[in-house]
Amino acid sequence: MWKPALIGTAAVAFAATALSPQATAAEGAPPPGRIQIDVVSVNGSGCPAGTAAVAVAGDNTAFTVSYSNYLAQVGLGSKPTDFRKNCQLGLNVHVPQGYTYAIARADYRGFAHLQSGATGLEKASYYFQGMQQTTSANHRFSGPFSDDWQTSDVTDFDALVYAPCGTQRILNVNTELRVSAGSSDPASTTSFMAMDSADGSVNTLYHFEWKQCS
Repeated sequence: MWKPALIGTAAVAFAATALSPQATAAEGAPPPGRIQIDVVSVNGSGCPAGTAAVAVAGDNTAFTVSYSNYLAQVGLGSKPTDFRKNCQLGLNVHVPQGYTYAIARADYRGFAHLQSGATGLEKASYYFQGMQQTTSANHRFSGPFSDDWQTSDVTDFDALVYAPCGTQRILNVNTELRVSAGSSDPASTTSFMAMDSADGSVNTLYHFEWKQCS
């Protein structure tokens, strides 16, 4: 079960439903108890106040971010700045004592309509405050294209970056959409790329990898 929370200009706190007290902490398994995440910052043209929502999985395996106004476009009806939209979230993940986590996989989805000759770009990165290691990936799309899109960024187990044990660090999650007219005619056509979901399903899904601190 997902518990959504709208993101506004103020910090938002939300928590997952606690697991059964009988749950055991196997290696790599999610911790029992409550996971709380505070949204300490939200910035960007792709996520104006009140247009994004965050939810945590009840089994502590993942969290989601959903958007309702995240769209980059060029051509008819577009402003010069509309070709690029971005969203930067700062998340404070509170975990039970003795555990730490990494982001093992991130899934993104939306809809794109690209004219022949136009291109789209979805870019994402995440990193812990004060740490140099950044996980990032780019995905490019070429027109003609008019359909749902979905991408997945998977980090190899040996390359996972865990939050430091015993230290609270902000998890920064950054996303970007970019559309270029290319050889299409922006004076008579429109191309766009959105990170949203008309059917109400998840836009972005971030999967936790857990481990116990020594």
